[in-house]
Amino acid sequence: MTWRFNSLPDYAFPRLRALLNGIAPGADEIGLSIGEPQHAFPDFITDILHEHKSEYGKYPPIDGTPALRLAAAAWLERRYHLRADFIDPGRHILPVNGTREGLFMAALALAPEQKDRPLDAAVLIPNPFYQCYAAAALAISAEPIYVPATKETGFLPDYASVAPEILARTSLAYICSPANPQGAVADLTYWTKLLELARTYDFMIIADECYTEIYDRVPPTGILQAVAQDGHLSADDSPLNRVMAFHSLSKRSNAPGLRSGFAVGGRQAIAQFKRLRSYGGAPSPLPVCAAAAAAWSDDTHVTHSRALYREKFDAAEHIFGARLGFYRPGGGFFLWLDVSETGLNGEEAALKLWRQGGIKVLPGAYLSRESESVNPGASYLRLALVHDLATTTEALTRVNQILR
Repeated sequence: MTWRFNSLPDYAFPRLRALLNGIAPGADEIGLSIGEPQHAFPDFITDILHEHKSEYGKYPPIDGTPALRLAAAAWLERRYHLRADFIDPGRHILPVNGTREGLFMAALALAPEQKDRPLDAAVLIPNPFYQCYAAAALAISAEPIYVPATKETGFLPDYASVAPEILARTSLAYICSPANPQGAVADLTYWTKLLELARTYDFMIIADECYTEIYDRVPPTGILQAVAQDGHLSADDSPLNRVMAFHSLSKRSNAPGLRSGFAVGGRQAIAQFKRLRSYGGAPSPLPVCAAAAAAWSDDTHVTHSRALYREKFDAAEHIFGARLGFYRPGGGFFLWLDVSETGLNGEEAALKLWRQGGIKVLPGAYLSRESESVNPGASYLRLALVHDLATTTEALTRVNQILR
């Protein structure tokens, strides 16, 4: 491994396997550790993949198909109430083969060259966070700055509180809304302040909005809505060039294996991203593009899936009440439970749940880093409510009983 990645711990799931290795589950296993949707895969996607199967014999273009980009633009306009000409499908959208690849490569493509001392550059990362953000920062030889996203900050990072000398050397800021793992949602005020901060200190915002279609009651505001109402928008769409947002079908359409998402940003940013991906990116196969275009064009299956998640959060609220710091997240499908009242930390609680109840959950510390000698995820567990209602209810009932 090269020196720049030496500070990375093992990825969260190998760490969990090592923690539980050799320990027999205390009951039939139920896995709540991985955010892999288990709701029904849409039948129409399977049909379209079959109809277009001959196109697996062709090299796909790196920018997907016009139909896919048009469907993505139409969904953005519909979902975020944007004016019809705000998004140009040909210039503002680039499909990606799964958003993890895109979120990583965006740092390589977009870290501003004005920060002329790369080894001193900084990348702002919420803490806890999706783990590829840290690897992306190290890949561009930048210092990851882990900014606490705790109960005290509304489970979103307060980037304005970062020291000015760090902001001055910041190249990129990652932000996830709805947040993984806490489910917190950035509102229009939050996005607007972050855009102003990016303008003041000349950095890019990488917005991971892959959970935006999974919400409890109120559709999460998107960063594009803040950009659209920005009074500084000019002919070269400069505010949009400070932003690249990512969206995915993995969660929205219960299609993690389809590996299909897209990036949306300003013309300059997308052009830079496309150029890099032409060298090192993996384009989506043409049958996948066709299926994805249909998925972004259909909202019915998303509404149905969202209702199923809402039922599971109803069950969780009934089971836990106010115990373990339970709250209904604004978006996403995770519970972020605080086990400190049990006298255990997250790792100890995860071991106990596995040993006594066969419940596999992820310790919050595996999604966080120490900042000022404190790991903000240490007392937490992340539970993914991805199974059917009966399985989820059984799992959460065991968790509540074992952690009493």
